[in-house]
Amino acid sequence: MEFLIIKSDRLVQDTNISFIRYLYSNIEWSNRLIAIVGAKGTGKTTLLLQYIKQNFVEKSKALYVSLDDIWFSTHTLSELAEQFYLLGGTHLFLDEVHKYKNWDIEIKNIYDSYRSLNIVFTGSSMLEIFEASVDFSRRAMVYELRGLSFREFLLYENNLSFKSYSLQEIIDNHRNIVFEVIDKIKIIPAFKSYLEHGYYPYYKESLSTYPFRIEQAINKTLQEDIPAIEDIEYATILKIKKMLGIICELVPFTPNVSQLSSSIEISRNALVKYLYLLDRAGILMCISEPTPSLETLSKPQKIYLDNTNIINSLSFENKNIGNERETFFANQLRAKHKVSTSKNGDFTIDEKIIFEVGGKNKGDSQIKGIENAYIAADNIENGLANKIPLWLFGFLY
Repeated sequence: MEFLIIKSDRLVQDTNISFIRYLYSNIEWSNRLIAIVGAKGTGKTTLLLQYIKQNFVEKSKALYVSLDDIWFSTHTLSELAEQFYLLGGTHLFLDEVHKYKNWDIEIKNIYDSYRSLNIVFTGSSMLEIFEASVDFSRRAMVYELRGLSFREFLLYENNLSFKSYSLQEIIDNHRNIVFEVIDKIKIIPAFKSYLEHGYYPYYKESLSTYPFRIEQAINKTLQEDIPAIEDIEYATILKIKKMLGIICELVPFTPNVSQLSSSIEISRNALVKYLYLLDRAGILMCISEPTPSLETLSKPQKIYLDNTNIINSLSFENKNIGNERETFFANQLRAKHKVSTSKNGDFTIDEKIIFEVGGKNKGDSQIKGIENAYIAADNIENGLANKIPLWLFGFLY
């Protein structure tokens, strides 16, 4: 226990608080049980350590531990909670809970047994918190931490602070919003940098090794996180990796489920399950119809890699500018909205707004005469009427 306290104190002390993610101010930290989920590398650990550093003068009141720590090979989470409580601790921060067997049962028991103990835990975005073996739905407040938005990237990279906007504000007032931004920075070069390396905060540690680290994170998700959550054998993980490799060469990918399942030798139902598993893991984006029919409900209509940084890391040789634009748009919109396919444009948002994504010369022939239809255009600083700069959709969070 003393070893964990020393490690926690050291990590908190070494944590930088000059840049804090958007989610920090959205969390109701006073809740007794808080869950923060997100894809690997989005900054969940840093978020916990920053909160401890900023809010606890008495460091003995708060303890950060990662549940994949070797300490837990001979001790239980319940033991930790008991010892921490007896030492006067009030706030327990648990990282990587999906690495600990039966995490949900023990956290539920700790929550019920120690009424003066607050618990914040993080886990993979694959965790089905509300479908866990105990009733978390009436206990935990669940938040998702996504990768950096383009707005956050400008703060992190250039120390430029801009407010976030709702989608409706962007649609209604995009010209005025744009002038507030382009007055302070050359936005097109900054946007290109973000598309290449701005999604995961650890890009600042080394740009040269950043693509390799993304690949490492994906491999770790496939080989460690997925088996920790799903009952999947190693041979199946290899098939999932093969499936991902095929998709990387073809994105944006309109799946032929029968053909793909045959090529990697798994059943159709298993294939669909794994596609959505990779979606939850923050590796793919599975886009379905706005109102799927019974026939199409089980499979996505279009598949993208989750973000443009993964494109640049895993499929650089097959990089397609149209795919990159659509990936950025869908990734940023999915943070707050339902993104579906569209018969007229590229995407339907919240089943009512249509967007066509393209370059600066993109015309409105596909959406002409359609109500609530807009163009998200790349390589333009400012827009006009229903033509909105693509980069501005990075200001939603």
